[in-house]
Amino acid sequence: MCQHQPPCPTAASPDREAARLTAHHPEQGWSLLCNGVLLFEDTGELLPDGQVIAPHRSSAAGQVVRAA
Repeated sequence: MCQHQPPCPTAASPDREAARLTAHHPEQGWSLLCNGVLLFEDTGELLPDGQVIAPHRSSAAGQVVRAA
């Protein structure tokens, strides 16, 4: 599927989210990666084989850290 050099990580790879964007639709909340993974804005994923990866956003995302 991927024609990039070096090739993008496969959909089965732990770093699959590092693949290049093929289509980006922020108004609809999703992006298609070069490896066939659908990545959703809530960090959930749909793999090409139909497997669903639950959202895995850090609980600290968006929080402001204040110095003591």
